[in-house]
Amino acid sequence: MSRARGSNSAGARWSGTGNRERLVDGQVVVEPKTKTKTKRPSLYRVILLNDDYTPMEFVVELLRTVFHKPQAEATRIMLHVHQNGSGIAGIYPYEIAETKVRTVEQLARKAQHPLKCAMEPE
Repeated sequence: MSRARGSNSAGARWSGTGNRERLVDGQVVVEPKTKTKTKRPSLYRVILLNDDYTPMEFVVELLRTVFHKPQAEATRIMLHVHQNGSGIAGIYPYEIAETKVRTVEQLARKAQHPLKCAMEPE
């Protein structure tokens, strides 16, 4: 069983312009093709906050494991946090940023370090 190209069982068909044509009460009704735009998710900065007790090596290791930073970049970010009081560890969509903040604070607590992490809109 074959069907005419561009039509369906309800009698609607697609025109060459991408519009949908259908028959209503003997009249051809043309429905314009609608375009949907995908909105990019809002991004959030994940920020590490400096303290006087968390070892620098621990912060570098967090940046490597949680944020997947190479050694050199992790060291650079850690020094920025140390010298400036805070620094951006990464920029992510909300759910990912929230998870990274929670992971950092759980790992710091488990290692008995007071390291804090925050997030803010980009």
